[in-house]
This record gives sequence, structure tokens and C-alpha cells, in this order.
Amino acid sequence: MTEKIAFITGAGRGIGREIAKTLANKNMKIVVSDINMENAEETVSILKKEKNTEALVVHCDVTKLESVQKAVKEAVNHFGTIDVLVNNAGWDKVEPFLKNEPSTWKTIVDINLMGQIHTCKEILPIMIENGSGKVVNVASDSGRVGSSGEAVYSAAKGGIISFTKTMAREMARHKLNVNCIAPGPSNTPFIEEISSYNEGIVKALEKAIPFRRLAEAQDIANGVAFFASDEADYITGQTLSVNGGLTMA
Repeated sequence: MTEKIAFITGAGRGIGREIAKTLANKNMKIVVSDINMENAEETVSILKKEKNTEALVVHCDVTKLESVQKAVKEAVNHFGTIDVLVNNAGWDKVEPFLKNEPSTWKTIVDINLMGQIHTCKEILPIMIENGSGKVVNVASDSGRVGSSGEAVYSAAKGGIISFTKTMAREMARHKLNVNCIAPGPSNTPFIEEISSYNEGIVKALEKAIPFRRLAEAQDIANGVAFFASDEADYITGQTLSVNGGLTMA
């Protein structure tokens, strides 16, 4: 990978930050997009100091098409194009479905499903004009097999898996690759938040995972880097589970 430009949503912390660092190691320039500008600026600082990588921070609320349009315009004005899109931004609230409030449903769907639809709507035409491009959507294994306490989140992530396959079919004629990473339980700030009100969940997950540990952010980032690489040029419409063997179907 030489001088490619990667636009990463939710890159301010956790998995998104690790994806940014990993793609920077592959000689990519990085657009760090996030709704939290303090986190995003910290990621850019890390990329510049530790990776000697050119990076740009843009504010992006993926739930709003207008915000995505503005962020994409800033990125293109700065770097000239976008070669790789990583749809990483996500959010969930773990609780039984019947205790969910409609406002929670809307937030989950807007971030996890509509957010990726918004970015694809704006960035795919840029890639089509270039005649190449890689899209890596981050879903979840809950979208493949379901997950108690994550009904609407699972539905949204399942929608991303289907959306990925359809985009892969439609974009193949333009020589674009569209693939999906489906992480299992991961050691991220999000799992720390869940642990604060659901004691014992980490130990229970570790016991259920054959490798007896949660995924690290680097594990997810490595999968993203593969799909974004030249080695994956003939792979499209695929979902790669990174879950330590928790599910194998």
C-alpha cells in the first residue's frame, strides 16, 4: 500500500484508533473522523508522533448525512481523494429488548446502520471515479448469530452484513471491493462500560471463547488491514468473523 488515503469513522479511540495505527503502518495517510474531537485529535497526534504519518482530523456525526458530506469534502479538499473507507463507528446499550426505549432503538440504528449507509453514499462515487477502492464495514458477530441483550444492535449489524453483500455486487463492475469484519467480544472502552453495570460478563465471555480471551483491538485491525490490502483484490462480499472461535458457523 503506497500513498493511499483511508477514511476511518469512529477513529478517536478503541478499535478505530487501532485501525488507524495499523493502516498507517501500511503507508496510508489517515482521515480520522469522529464525533468526539478531543479523542480524534489525540489519535492524530499519535499517528504523527509514533507513525510519522500524515493525518487529518474531521468532525463527523455519521447519523447525519449533512455532517458526513462536510467531513468527506474536507478530506477530499485536503488529500485529493479517498481510497479506503472503514466504517467503524458504532454504539450499543446492552439490556433486554422489552426494556429498550424507542429512543434507544433509533440511536442504535442511526449509528450502526444508517451511519455506514451515509458514508458509502458519499464516498463510493469518489472511488468509482478513481476506478478502484476498498470498503471495509465493521459489523458484529451478533449480526450473524444474535446476542442476548442486543436485539436491535444485532438487527442493525445484520443489516450491515446484507448491505455489504449487496454493495459488493453493485460495485464489482466498478472494480471496488466491499467486505465486512464481524468482531466478537473485544477488549475495548465499550466492554469496560458494560462491565460497570454487568459484573462478571468479561469472565463469562472469556470462559465461552475457545482462546479464553477477548479480542484485542489489534486483532480486529489486522482483519481490516487485510481487506484493505492488495492481497484482497479478488475478495468481495465476504464477512470475516474475528472472535477467537466463539462462533464457527
